[in-house]
Amino acid sequence: MDLLLTHGYFLEEDAKEQAIMKPYVPLGILYLASHLRSRNFEVEVFDTTFASRKDLLGVLRNSEPSILGVYANLMTRPSVVRILQAAKEAGWKTVVGGPEPASYIDEYLAAGADVVVIGEGEITLEELVPVLRSGSFHFLDGVSGIAFRTDDGSVHRTPPRAQIPDIDVQPWPSRESVEIERYLRTWRQNHGTGSVSLITARGCPYECQWCSHAVYGRTHRRRKPSSVVDELEWILHRYSPDMIWMADDVFTIHHGWLFQYAAEMKRRDLRIPFECISRADRLNPQIVALLAELGCFRIWIGSESGSQRVLDSMRRGVSVEQVQSAVRLCKANGIQTGMFLMWGYEGEELTDIEATIDHVKRSDPDVFLTTVAYPIRGTPYFEKVADRVTAIKAWAEGSDRDFRIRGRHSHRFYQSVNQLLRAEVEVQRMSGANAFGAPSELFSLRQQIDQAREEMKDSFAEVEA
Repeated sequence: MDLLLTHGYFLEEDAKEQAIMKPYVPLGILYLASHLRSRNFEVEVFDTTFASRKDLLGVLRNSEPSILGVYANLMTRPSVVRILQAAKEAGWKTVVGGPEPASYIDEYLAAGADVVVIGEGEITLEELVPVLRSGSFHFLDGVSGIAFRTDDGSVHRTPPRAQIPDIDVQPWPSRESVEIERYLRTWRQNHGTGSVSLITARGCPYECQWCSHAVYGRTHRRRKPSSVVDELEWILHRYSPDMIWMADDVFTIHHGWLFQYAAEMKRRDLRIPFECISRADRLNPQIVALLAELGCFRIWIGSESGSQRVLDSMRRGVSVEQVQSAVRLCKANGIQTGMFLMWGYEGEELTDIEATIDHVKRSDPDVFLTTVAYPIRGTPYFEKVADRVTAIKAWAEGSDRDFRIRGRHSHRFYQSVNQLLRAEVEVQRMSGANAFGAPSELFSLRQQIDQAREEMKDSFAEVEA
């Protein structure tokens, strides 16, 4: 074995996901596996999703040491650090990559990584694995897109790795390396439908200030429609899923591509329910109708705020009205909508919070999910608040989601805001449905509204230390 790939996410350790149970395969390392195998490397994948930490550590301790490659993201840092440490103790050479390590090169090297991969990993690993296997570490300097410690202990970063210009030449992710059937079974047991993920493009060209572009950069490289349909057709025949998750950052960026893709799907007489993410400004009557025809049943829209002032500060490049119009279009075409919202972005005031609540009530998405803004290192948002960022956990035990921003409202305040939003929206829905036959429920909701507003007043002066 030249390389063992893993990703450090354990479902059994994630209480939130256990309540949701919508896991997807780790496409990133499956793309790495298929690329390297096409170059005649011996690559194995250890999918941790349904495994235990004990299972993985057993493999590391009981196998002949080779090279371990670990994918790390915002949420898996503590797990990845422990895996790296265990691998080093067992004699493995260690490589870490993904969206987070490039922003924490020193920390990951200190935690046990021999090499940090920066950016896309396929070509970098193709060049890196032979060097590590040979033990000729002095050749590391000739591999672009990595960072490592030199003999004198200093950190050296090689020139950036050029991105793969034509991603159609890349083999499909090695789904056969993981137990897809277990993913489908988990979905069906909890939701009645089984879902498989697929990506049609890499990267996002937009400039949202809180978003990381660490792996793919601010680019948009899209596969040919026929290539995507080839893969989708294979997935349908091989796994028989009930739906597809189009896992692109923004599925609807290129309208011309969508029409070509739809034509190819129609030519092959293919149709499968799917959900995707879109920006509001990439949805118009023709595109929404096309998505409905293709089988799209839910579109997730990054609304973030109902305040135009906050959206402009985020550099979202969309208007509140565009979001509301997009939701109306989806409803008119029988497509459900999901909305992402963010509280506490820099400069947000009470009037902005009230505007967001009003915005959600007007839009009335089928689902809305909220989070409190967190500054990811390496993003413009982080740079904006860096002098006020404090960590409440040791680096190896937390994540950027654990950052506190001095002077911002407290966690208790945003809990009250969330309670107010949900109660206000539910009252709006009941009133819109003329559900006056449940006066006790309406009375309870209005009590919740009063209580939430009172708690907001009580906690307004509380700030993060």
